[in-house]
Amino acid sequence: MKKTAIIFCLSICLMVAFADQPVKTGLGFGALPAVSFDSDLGFQYGALVNLYLYGDGSRFPKYNHSLYLELSTYTKGTTIARMRYDSEFLIPKVRTTIDVSYVTDQMSDFYGFNGYQSAYDPGLVTSSNRLFYKNEKDMFRAKADFQGYFGESRLGWVAGYTYYHFKMDTVNNSQLGIVKTGETLFEKYKDWGIINSVEAPGGSINYFKFGLKYDSRDQLACPTKGVFTEVVIQTAPKFLNETFPHSKLAIIQRQYFTLAKDLSFAYRLDYQMSLGNNHVPYYAQPLLITSYLVAATNQGLGGKSSVRGILRNRIIGDNVGFGNFELRYKFVRFDWLKQNFYVGTNVFFDSGIILKPIEINLANVSPSDKATYFNDYSAGKFHSSAGLGLKIGWNENFVISTEFGKAFNEQDGNTGFYIGLNYLF
Repeated sequence: MKKTAIIFCLSICLMVAFADQPVKTGLGFGALPAVSFDSDLGFQYGALVNLYLYGDGSRFPKYNHSLYLELSTYTKGTTIARMRYDSEFLIPKVRTTIDVSYVTDQMSDFYGFNGYQSAYDPGLVTSSNRLFYKNEKDMFRAKADFQGYFGESRLGWVAGYTYYHFKMDTVNNSQLGIVKTGETLFEKYKDWGIINSVEAPGGSINYFKFGLKYDSRDQLACPTKGVFTEVVIQTAPKFLNETFPHSKLAIIQRQYFTLAKDLSFAYRLDYQMSLGNNHVPYYAQPLLITSYLVAATNQGLGGKSSVRGILRNRIIGDNVGFGNFELRYKFVRFDWLKQNFYVGTNVFFDSGIILKPIEINLANVSPSDKATYFNDYSAGKFHSSAGLGLKIGWNENFVISTEFGKAFNEQDGNTGFYIGLNYLF
């Protein structure tokens, strides 16, 4: 923890050293080492820069153009190379977001399907087989999202296209210098035929997205009042996806309440479901649909972007829902080196649920393996956690975040600790 605190303080100092000038006009930027911590991924090191073009400053804290660049690596084997451009001025009256990312995850988490149906036993992670719940997942993503409004109303539309390519494999333990004995759970799923040979190595997906939204938030970085609702369909049509055409629907509700000065309550409810009876490949099931992607990835239920404190990708089903509930308080505001800062905290409760499980065939699983790796299961059981965080806001748009979450059920792990950027929603 001492090392984490030192890195966190160093990041603040370096941000200020590179800070833009107090008058928020023209070009401004935030630059710092990409130093963070995620209990699922390890320590992150690298560099990032976010360039903002404010124009004449009349829209501040809103910007005219934003360009985000990141190149970083986590100590547990994940590397992120990302470029994201965001603007409401490239196309008049249309918010355009272009994101190109390459994420390699040499130690991705794989706990099986359907949450509690797949038993989690930390005792299976031993010194001789610490890779039991791991696989390798490399993802390339290129996406273009567009949003606009109908006239002067707050009702708007969402459209976009995303190309994914996934490469899935067992962990290359020799490259990582890790001794491995016995099969991993990922290898067992392939042996049992739960993951078939066609989709096992990964593949490419072409998605089109369209939907409606209603947005009355007072600002983007940390809203204190308003509503943001999305209904979005994401489809991989057969003419571009001959192997696994499929479609999914997302309904997302976020709402923000001001309770007192600098005290607010926020919640997010998210429901994601498959449409029709087409098979969704296992590597696409963790993808969560949203009109605007903030983090480098938005996958699975569990971990810092969905249900904090629960194991990353623990909750994977065909239809899933989750909720986040936060009490947010900014208890200190101050100016330092001609920059505007606040320090705040958030107390949260998160919960996820599988509403329709992935159909899995256990015919090739022996009775002893069924008893070891699977539980009696019915959909509708909650995976819940709670925790708190510390936030440092810099000129409103840039927020450094630390959060700690605790799982309620030991089948979901124990705790999660995360240092990164931005509020969760």
